[in-house]
Amino acid sequence: MAGSKFGEIFQITTWGESHGKALGVVIDGCPAELSLCEDDIQKYLNRRRPGTSQFATKRTESDSVQILSGVFEGKTTGCPISLIVFNEDQRSADYSEIAQTYRPGHADFCYDAKYGVRDYRGGGRSSARETLARVAAGTVALKILEELGVSVAAYTKAIGDVCIDDSKISLSERFNNPLCMPNAEAATRAEALLNRVMAEGDSVGGVVECVLEGTPKGIGEPVFNKLDAALASAIMSVNAVKGIEFGSGFKSAALLGSQNNDHMRYDEHLTLQKPTNHAGGIYGGIADGSPIVFRAAIKPTPSISRPQNTVNATGENVEISTKGRHDPVIAPRAVVVIEAMAALVLVDYIFMGMTSKMDGIKRFFEGERQAAL
Repeated sequence: MAGSKFGEIFQITTWGESHGKALGVVIDGCPAELSLCEDDIQKYLNRRRPGTSQFATKRTESDSVQILSGVFEGKTTGCPISLIVFNEDQRSADYSEIAQTYRPGHADFCYDAKYGVRDYRGGGRSSARETLARVAAGTVALKILEELGVSVAAYTKAIGDVCIDDSKISLSERFNNPLCMPNAEAATRAEALLNRVMAEGDSVGGVVECVLEGTPKGIGEPVFNKLDAALASAIMSVNAVKGIEFGSGFKSAALLGSQNNDHMRYDEHLTLQKPTNHAGGIYGGIADGSPIVFRAAIKPTPSISRPQNTVNATGENVEISTKGRHDPVIAPRAVVVIEAMAALVLVDYIFMGMTSKMDGIKRFFEGERQAAL
């Protein structure tokens, strides 16, 4: 299976299946001397861990991470970092009835079409459980960004028809409710919606918004490797993401050029100021130094208990009612995954950007000379 590796300089390779013995990731290209321990990674894994609320799957997993290599005495060594999480609560029997049946909204049919074989136990590699490996790797990237003064913060902007107005977003509120919504009133309305939907055996979609603050201007590449294109590719690789937009996104299509252009001025400190951020902080594939803002549309959970029409591997038309343990909404647990993928892209592009100018290369060599004295 190709496609399990991500990144150019800061590279990750994820492995494992939903109901296999374990899942993990190998990180290559991480600089030495970065402070890192299992607790650093665990706090992020706990944010996507199942069984944490009535709105998450009841699968009971501690998702306890172990560092197998690349860290010595609390510091990265520059060698590949290998991380592993053992599965503890597989109930493969829950999926025995769909061994020959394709679930609507899942990758079952496509996996069979491509490989001629599929792991029906929770979806195998197509399961959202694979994202724990991304979060583990993303934690290392987030640690690097923290050292550079760059922050990555995502939250649930909308669940179903409950959407938070930009003026009412409070980041400090997002961890005070199980839906990771930065507005208490919206979270209460969304919980009521979810309770109603769950009672009907159905699910609902949502929107995750992500804001990257402190990104250096000039980060990114033109033409095919644009920063927004890389972010879009990374975010679209996350399970259940069906769309992404930057800044004003699709609303830009209804604006005039005079309305959509972000006017620019320097303040007294020659710091660039913009009264608007319709572009989401990226022009021509390159960051301008203002906040990078994007939103990801998350589809409703496809595994629902309501009867649905489908087909099976023997060519029959059948009806299915999905059993097992499933989230009624995906967006809240996807928040930390979106943060992780954004961080992985940004670190990779920062590392690539270090060789964009001779000044950067000279500063590096001058620093090495000074350190040698």
